[in-house]
Amino acid sequence: MTFASDATSAATPAKAQRVLVLQGGGALGSYQAGAYQALSHFDFEPDWIAGISIGAVNAALIAGNEPAKRIERLKEFWQTVSSAAPWVPVPITKGEQERSFYNETSAALVATFGAPGFFAPRIPPAPLWPKGSPESESYYDTSPLRRTLERLVDFDRINDLKCRLSVGAVGVTSGNLRYFDNVEFKRVGKRIGPEHIMASGALPPGFPSIVVDGEHYWDGGIASNTPLDFVLDTETDDDLLIFQLDLFSARGPLPQSMLEAAEREKDIRFSSRTRMSTDKNRELHNTRKAVRDLIDKLPDDLKSDPSAVYLRETTRENAVTVVHLIYRSKNYETSSKDYDFSHVAMVEHWEAGVRDVHRSMQHKDWLEWPQNGETMVTYDLLGDESPPKKEQAK
Repeated sequence: MTFASDATSAATPAKAQRVLVLQGGGALGSYQAGAYQALSHFDFEPDWIAGISIGAVNAALIAGNEPAKRIERLKEFWQTVSSAAPWVPVPITKGEQERSFYNETSAALVATFGAPGFFAPRIPPAPLWPKGSPESESYYDTSPLRRTLERLVDFDRINDLKCRLSVGAVGVTSGNLRYFDNVEFKRVGKRIGPEHIMASGALPPGFPSIVVDGEHYWDGGIASNTPLDFVLDTETDDDLLIFQLDLFSARGPLPQSMLEAAEREKDIRFSSRTRMSTDKNRELHNTRKAVRDLIDKLPDDLKSDPSAVYLRETTRENAVTVVHLIYRSKNYETSSKDYDFSHVAMVEHWEAGVRDVHRSMQHKDWLEWPQNGETMVTYDLLGDESPPKKEQAK
């Protein structure tokens, strides 16, 4: 198997806590692995990784290995789960319609037989199990994923806080989104294990809920498909350089067929409303800065008033740069793209991640720290020759 070549040049990002934010997206997750491969050669090794669903799996593979082994472990995972259908039929070299048929066929095989090292169909199927039994709530068994995580992830390294790790899951009965965070766990004497990663990716009804501390959890993407809000709400003191890798695009063309409509609906549903999240946080930064500016205009006797002192302290903020890169679907991809674990699709997504980071690095504006009173800036990297689109809070 071959992957896109590594980058050879290096850049020096702004001095800040470096954060990698990984969205959910099933089989599309190999895009994140390829992007990380490129980023690691541009001097971007994260201090903190936050993930949802397949993003949590990639996050664990990165945080749970020393830097020299991370790409090797990512490759091993994605080679394993995509090894069931390595064949490439002749029609793949023809037009988009033939390629779409190949993708749909590959996804159907995965739906029927599962993905090695990840999930396997229940035999007998879920409806034939007694109601209330663990086997009756999902079509697939995810115990293969536990064994894969135990083999490829050093959970001692994660719990020794070599790199901060946060993964999100939803309580089945509470409906609340909860983050399993190794820093917070360390404070209360708990440990991150395979079950926390599996809980973050337990998307029903395909996958069963995972029990953690006596409560059942499902895929965090049910509530929010990105951990960006958690990162911004958790860290308000240290400056942050956040690289966010999303697998679904909120924006797209008008569908021209039922297959395109199904894909567009899924893109919108899982696009994580990232723009709304960043807009909200920029508004908060605007408000805080307005309060501080107003306090600066007060007479000296009012500046020392306890209320003014309190407001100045509570509106103190860190500088935040969010670098946002989104996977853009190919014309031949359909709504099955997130469970097409074919070898061909996996390599394509991986190489797209490498390529998009390389192209984005041609415009290194996002490596510059906020200036001229800016406190939060967002760059939308387009993965092509276009310069990043910048939005800012002033």
